[in-house]
Amino acid sequence: MIEDFGVAETPKDISYYASLLFVSLSISQTATVMYWGRLSDRIGRRPVLIAGLIGTLAVSVLFGVCKTFTMALLVRLAAGVFAGNAAVMKSAMAEIADDTNRSRMMALLPLTWNFGSMVGSGVGGVFANPATQFPGVFGDSKLFTYFPYLLPCLIGSTVAAFGLVAGIFNFRETLVRPSCAAIEEPASEQPTGGSTEITPLLAQSAATSVAPVKQSSMRSLLTPLVVRVMVTNAIMCFAYNMCDQLYPIFAATNPRDGGLGLDPRSIGVSLGIEGIVVVYIQLLVYPRLERKFGVLYCYRRGLSFAIPYLISMPFLSMIALHLQNQAGTSATSFVAEKVVMWGILMSLMTMRITSSVMAFTSINLMITNMAPTRADLGFMNGTQQLAMSVVRIFAPIVSGSLWSWSIKHSLPLPFNSHLVWTLSAVLIAIVLKLSYRIPDSVNKFAADQPKLNDVEN
Repeated sequence: MIEDFGVAETPKDISYYASLLFVSLSISQTATVMYWGRLSDRIGRRPVLIAGLIGTLAVSVLFGVCKTFTMALLVRLAAGVFAGNAAVMKSAMAEIADDTNRSRMMALLPLTWNFGSMVGSGVGGVFANPATQFPGVFGDSKLFTYFPYLLPCLIGSTVAAFGLVAGIFNFRETLVRPSCAAIEEPASEQPTGGSTEITPLLAQSAATSVAPVKQSSMRSLLTPLVVRVMVTNAIMCFAYNMCDQLYPIFAATNPRDGGLGLDPRSIGVSLGIEGIVVVYIQLLVYPRLERKFGVLYCYRRGLSFAIPYLISMPFLSMIALHLQNQAGTSATSFVAEKVVMWGILMSLMTMRITSSVMAFTSINLMITNMAPTRADLGFMNGTQQLAMSVVRIFAPIVSGSLWSWSIKHSLPLPFNSHLVWTLSAVLIAIVLKLSYRIPDSVNKFAADQPKLNDVEN
């Protein structure tokens, strides 16, 4: 898409402009994330989430009709505003869950994120420029000929539309704060009889009457432990974002320059396969590990999986270069070697998604567990999202710039095409070491734990 905009002077400059598009969303998300979090603490999660879905639906369509880099940049800035409410969903999920299912519930968030990212990237690669890729179906379409990137954006906006309809008609407010009158209501006035799955957890007067709740101050919430976890989260997010944003560019780069030389459809397929793997890991593997060993253990194991993946990935370009040089030789040998390359690629991508699922699910749980009260969930998750958004401003710029610089200069390992991958591995190793300074108390949901005053009373 950036190549079609005509802003990149050479193919090696595409990564720079791609990083600007990635960064633009993070900039506007950073500016709005805390506002959305605190707003949801006051007016509720539901209206904030629905507003975000409406905005996402609109900007998804607009991005598909962009014809200039400037227009695409402005649309991405708008997308970041509505992406600022991502932390609100974490608060809603934490309020729905309890100690028996919190790890499974919170695991759904990175599941949807990873599944959507992988499948969405696959949709983008497969359905981009449909008039050329599927001439039998879209060859006569003037719309998709003039807007070659509209179709995948329309598919994405359709998903957002389903989410919007579900949010309007099915999603109930999770931030329920009983009024003082409801709290003081005698037990004899509460509903009697056996309770069922559809019995309201609160009496009707409590469920519909909302009283102001005193929120903790920012200073009291940002304890040394919280800051420590936030710092590890920021460094981890920086490392993951560098390599995640680099992968499509790395995969499309000519093997002679240190890439894989894959076409857009192949890149989309490689990312789409990950979407299948993430469902199994997120729904079956992670909850079992978390229940048995705790969230902190899963965090460390996730980080440890990332290091071999990051170190190994750039070496795959050697196989791709060999395949490029062998093109036109024995068909049997060529196909066999290509199968080997794809087998290694999928193994590394599986290692990557396993690491990402375990690390990001665990950090989400740790941040949620450290909130002293449910009324502070919006702030805590908003702060985490703010830190991640700030990091996402710089990670693509650093990644894209270092990649362009490394493939333009003939430098030895690790300053060649391995540079970004090696730097990410070093950062993950630092985070892994810092994680051993985090206490086991992050394994428990603090908002439901007895407070000192409660014990004394």
